[in-house]
Amino acid sequence: MSKFAAALLAAWIGLQAVLATAAPATARVEPSSTFSIRWLPDPAASNKVVVEVPGLSAASVRALGEPTRTPEQWRSLLSVYAEQGNLFADAGLPAMLGAYAATNGTLRFTPSFALAPGVHYRAVFRTEALPGHSGRRSAAVTSMFQLPHTRPQPSTVVRQVYPSADVLPENLLKFYLHFSAPMRGGHIYEHIHLHNQAGQNIELPFLELDEELWDPSMTRLTLFIDPGRIKREVKPLEEIGPSLEQGQRYTLVLDREWPDAAGVPLKETFRKEFQVGPPDREPPDPKHWKLQPPRAASTEPLVIVFPESMDHALAQRMIRVIFTSGELVAGQTILEDRERRWSFTPTREWPRKPHTVLVQTTIEDLAGNNIGKAFEVDLFDGVQRRLTNATVRLPFEVR
Repeated sequence: MSKFAAALLAAWIGLQAVLATAAPATARVEPSSTFSIRWLPDPAASNKVVVEVPGLSAASVRALGEPTRTPEQWRSLLSVYAEQGNLFADAGLPAMLGAYAATNGTLRFTPSFALAPGVHYRAVFRTEALPGHSGRRSAAVTSMFQLPHTRPQPSTVVRQVYPSADVLPENLLKFYLHFSAPMRGGHIYEHIHLHNQAGQNIELPFLELDEELWDPSMTRLTLFIDPGRIKREVKPLEEIGPSLEQGQRYTLVLDREWPDAAGVPLKETFRKEFQVGPPDREPPDPKHWKLQPPRAASTEPLVIVFPESMDHALAQRMIRVIFTSGELVAGQTILEDRERRWSFTPTREWPRKPHTVLVQTTIEDLAGNNIGKAFEVDLFDGVQRRLTNATVRLPFEVR
């Protein structure tokens, strides 16, 4: 069920309770004859409203049942309008589409679409348009109705936070926050907290950027630890101390007041508990990666096992499989086992021939170290990348 349908159904449950005991509190009737207008639950659809006019004579019901009656004739008798709150605009509004029926002394109009919460609806019944009417002109019967506004029920959750490991390096660089639905940007740091093992809030642990790092779908946020709280011999680290300390336990808290794109808070508060291990200042070395080649004429995955957890987003984007000709092998990549196991499943069966794993050297581990370059380099000394190639090639045979 969509959020809109859920909201409408919740409003309708409340409306049914009111209708069971009395006339709707949201309806105002202006009687001018023996007829009146009722807004009632549609017995055929729990999320719809029907409009009824009781008290019709048996002769009128028979006449209204004639198959030659046109939609214009029905609307001249009973019309329902969705008003916009503007006198001039409402004056020219067409009547709503729907189905008409007359049975058991009652005229019923069933709208083609469910009524929307918060919209003002106006029903007009014109007695002089009744078949067999005396012809004496009388004022129309008018009734106003509005479904109450309801706040949609929270449904968005934090689907996953990376890195997923329970032990993270003291110089961890970033988190990736994945949500089940698009989120609302702006003021995000009010809803993100880092607590130490005593439950105390860590002061300003994250790099608070004006341009938040959302993906285009607004379902993934990249959250950086303040680099000044990571790199040694820099002022924030010396004055405030590190965000994370080896041997301590922490909890990343994403509170439920964080609104999604519809302005509805999260379904629940999310917590990720983790322990901090020693800092990692060694660049990743592909020589220590273990390749597990697949069998030929199969769609078995090619597997790479890393000796450490890798950056979740970059490991999926910066490792590709190619033929020796340079042509890209199509397939799907998955990172598992706390981001230490990379696997690639091809779209087609593996041919019996040489292949190459192509790795961009800008791939990172959890501490932001690249291949051939540690994250903590002294920029003022002009340290150059020890590995000048933009990519590393790891050949393998499919047999």
